Amino acid sequence: MKVLTIVTHPRQDSLTFTVANRMMEGLRDAGHEVDILDLYRSDFDPVLKEVDEPEWGVDQQQFSVRVHQEMDRLKQYDGLAFVFPLWWWSMPALLKGYIDRVWNYSFAYGPGKLPHQHVLWLSLAGAPVERFTKRKYDQMITHYFNVALADYCGIETSRFELLYETIKEKPVYMEQWLQKAYELGLSYGESS
Repeated sequence: MKVLTIVTHPRQDSLTFTVANRMMEGLRDAGHEVDILDLYRSDFDPVLKEVDEPEWGVDQQQFSVRVHQEMDRLKQYDGLAFVFPLWWWSMPALLKGYIDRVWNYSFAYGPGKLPHQHVLWLSLAGAPVERFTKRKYDQMITHYFNVALADYCGIETSRFELLYETIKEKPVYMEQWLQKAYELGLSYGESS
């Protein structure tokens, strides 16, 4: 399977990139073909402007050249993996803007659906698991990524995984995070 990994973090030397690289290693070891899109270094503008606002009355949409380029890129892959920090209980604004512009009407939802079989959402959170379970943020976030995004856009298999307490890198945690990332790559596309 061809898998595009979309990484969103301002620093290439971040734990997010370390985790993404380990996950991609697992993908390769499982026999997948892997590419990476580094959103911060792609010069992608996350602001949805008028040219990329859908015309709701027509099925065939015309968007900006850049959005059509990104749509064409996505069509080349069977699966997607997103690796990003969890900020304010959600994805970074750059990633949200990418989805707003590229997962657009008639391509990702409405008369058209995304062509991908699988998507993995791998996020890194600074907070401990207790902070998520206390208010059921973990359930809400999982539902958002797996159902509100992936299922709505036609992706059959979606898996959201969260690594907790990632602000201060502790050696014992680091080993667990990297092993988990590798295993997620190795088992990519399997039912969770």
